[in-house]
Amino acid sequence: MSGPGDVPPEILERLRPICRTLPETYEEPAWIGIRWRIRTRTVAHVYTPDPSRQPFYARYTVDGEPPTVMTFRAPAGELLGLTAGGFPFFRAAWGSNVAGVLLGDHTDWAEITEILTESYAEMAPKFLVARQRAMGR
Repeated sequence: MSGPGDVPPEILERLRPICRTLPETYEEPAWIGIRWRIRTRTVAHVYTPDPSRQPFYARYTVDGEPPTVMTFRAPAGELLGLTAGGFPFFRAAWGSNVAGVLLGDHTDWAEITEILTESYAEMAPKFLVARQRAMGR
């Protein structure tokens, strides 16, 4: 990787098709990394943190490489269940419904699809959520 915030291409190749299925969601560069949004609300944000600036992530460094992180919104009833077990999930230090997941070789991409679908449902206008659910996604 060339610098903090860069996201490995293989991670983006997995996330992009998932996010494309979410009605009216678009991808854009974020202050660090990449994010997917519905209107002006962030559904998911993926980035590679700098552990020297964000010491929380230092424990997840592997072979000198920082982790790839995706933050997302979780329904209130699911947030504790996702984050209570620890790795690869954690509770973000901001927002009442923000969680994060460390992405890598261990990632269950079917679970990530469910997480992104739920995050979308938290952030999108309800008529778009209904359209998405009617399409069976």
